[in-house]
Amino acid sequence: MNIIAVIPARAGSRGIPNKNIRILGDKPLINYSLQNAKKSKFINEIIVTTDSEEVAIIAKQMNIKVHWRKEELCGDEITLDTVIYDAVKNIECDYVITLQPTSPTLKVETLDKAIEFILNNNNIDTLISAINDPHLAWRENNGMKYPVYESRLNRQFLPKYLIETGAFFITKKIYVTNESRLGKLMDVFEIPYEESIDIDNFIDLEICENIINSKSIAFYVNGNVSRGMGHIYRCLELADGFYVKPDIYYDINQTDKSLFGETTHNIIGINGLNELLTILSLKKYDIIINDILDTSIDYMIALKNCNSVKKIVNFEDNGEGALKADLVINSLYQHSDVPSIKTGQSYYICNKLFKFYNPIKIKDDIKCIFVSFGGADPQNYTDRVLQLICQDKYSKYNFIVVIGKAKQNKQTLLDYNFYKNIEVLLDVKNMPENMSKCDIAITSRGRTGYELAIMGIPTIAMAQNIREEHHEFISTENGFTYLGQNPSDILIEETLDNYLTLDINTRQKIQDKLTSFDLKNGKRRVINLINDL
Repeated sequence: MNIIAVIPARAGSRGIPNKNIRILGDKPLINYSLQNAKKSKFINEIIVTTDSEEVAIIAKQMNIKVHWRKEELCGDEITLDTVIYDAVKNIECDYVITLQPTSPTLKVETLDKAIEFILNNNNIDTLISAINDPHLAWRENNGMKYPVYESRLNRQFLPKYLIETGAFFITKKIYVTNESRLGKLMDVFEIPYEESIDIDNFIDLEICENIINSKSIAFYVNGNVSRGMGHIYRCLELADGFYVKPDIYYDINQTDKSLFGETTHNIIGINGLNELLTILSLKKYDIIINDILDTSIDYMIALKNCNSVKKIVNFEDNGEGALKADLVINSLYQHSDVPSIKTGQSYYICNKLFKFYNPIKIKDDIKCIFVSFGGADPQNYTDRVLQLICQDKYSKYNFIVVIGKAKQNKQTLLDYNFYKNIEVLLDVKNMPENMSKCDIAITSRGRTGYELAIMGIPTIAMAQNIREEHHEFISTENGFTYLGQNPSDILIEETLDNYLTLDINTRQKIQDKLTSFDLKNGKRRVINLINDL
């Protein structure tokens, strides 16, 4: 079976000057179609038909045959059929494939699937690339507009509407003439949208540039009672910041899938590190992001040995493996002398909902107190505070208490809703809305403290563990009242009573300090660092 690919690339382009030789990504535009043709397991010969010296040089450098196009075949009125026929009329072959240089995002795997399809269906004479792009469309006839759909449905329920793309045009040689390349029986081959872009203007060019430069990304994240839930929350928030849909892996022995909540991200359970490493050795990820706390040297070396993994990013990694990462983000820690380790609140990634809220208005009187110790609360601070606020002296205050899905004794705590002034909420979807109703807060020394700072809420904080004792941002210096790890009930009560007596001016000064930090734009900083790897 003799299959020839013809790539038409003339010099003139009115819309985009020098289009076919313009650098896209790191190579001339025409290189993408040339490389697809060379990599195809079915194509025997490649011909570039052109009137451009530059295009001819590029083709010859890749050992590809150049057919010099006559001047009379270079006009705007000349059809592609005529150009292709001129290039192959004296060549004996079975199939002719037209590959447009303006479709750089087409993958050779897709091209080969199409070739294999037509070879296996010999009754098909011509196969054209197409995408399914259903819309509520209209037509016009004699000045009258009318719909071409039967029912107004959401797009995903509309019938297929296949549109030709410029990616490839495969036809039997016997049907290639000066006037046409269409055989008697034609079909279309559906390709992914991202492979269908045909560059016709500068917007198309920019879209292709973004697609070509996009990076495939995988996350490995775990969350549970001992590890906390913030890793999963951060992973999902960060995943929303990329222009690709990453794969998110978790260990089924450490993490319950339900903790990811209702998400359309690709959540993939794996049974231990060996399975993860096997997957990573097969999949071509450009970046893998670990949010699993400290890593070991052995784990990081194993990741590096997975040939598909090009860059590694770790979050909150104080382990020996951190030095093997290309980038480490430790927003909860304040100091590092290693250039690849970025520390401090500037890299904190907040939930996107907080961007829509302003700091609370400091009122004359304190009426409502917010209480939350994260998604797991391993020290059971929530239990202790609930027992404390049941006292009569707090009956004139309202308390909003938020607990997470990883909390062990959820139902026992929800029973505190019996008290009229206590509202215990489980797994809230809009944390800033609940915070905005409050005047002061009690929390641990984790991510919730950063959120309360965004909202400008005077806050009492305590550490869940030794690790949190090193989370230095949530400190008296930055506007918080920090009580250390596992403070006594007496100290918690005394501090709460003191906060309830703070006047408006004092609380306003606290808010001014809390809101002096830019905690809303950390995600963009982190994504920029990752994209620059």
